[in-house]
Amino acid sequence: QLSRKAIGDEAESLACAYLSKRGLSLRTRNYRCRGGEIDLIMQDDDSLVFIEVRYRKNTGYGRAAETVTAYKQRRLVHCAQVYMQRHRAWNMPARFDVVSIEGEAGNLRVDWISNAFEAAS
Repeated sequence: QLSRKAIGDEAESLACAYLSKRGLSLRTRNYRCRGGEIDLIMQDDDSLVFIEVRYRKNTGYGRAAETVTAYKQRRLVHCAQVYMQRHRAWNMPARFDVVSIEGEAGNLRVDWISNAFEAAS
């Protein structure tokens, strides 16, 4: 039985490989700041992409992507702002994507939701 952290790490690795095959390049994983964490920060051409990875073994209580609540979105936006400030990346376009992974090994469904939500101004 894998721990929640191990399962999360596995899902993030799968999402990273999935997005890399589609042309994105990894900048950093598990970026932490006070008040939040971003699973993956990748680059897509000239854009920074902040990615939340969600995994659900079964969807009886809802889809994985549905678990990215407004509260979670605010925390991601805050953390992205900190990252952009610390890395002097204010001039770069940025977006928030969600990768949802559902199912069990051997029968996984990966959905990439590009521009899943916007940073409220």
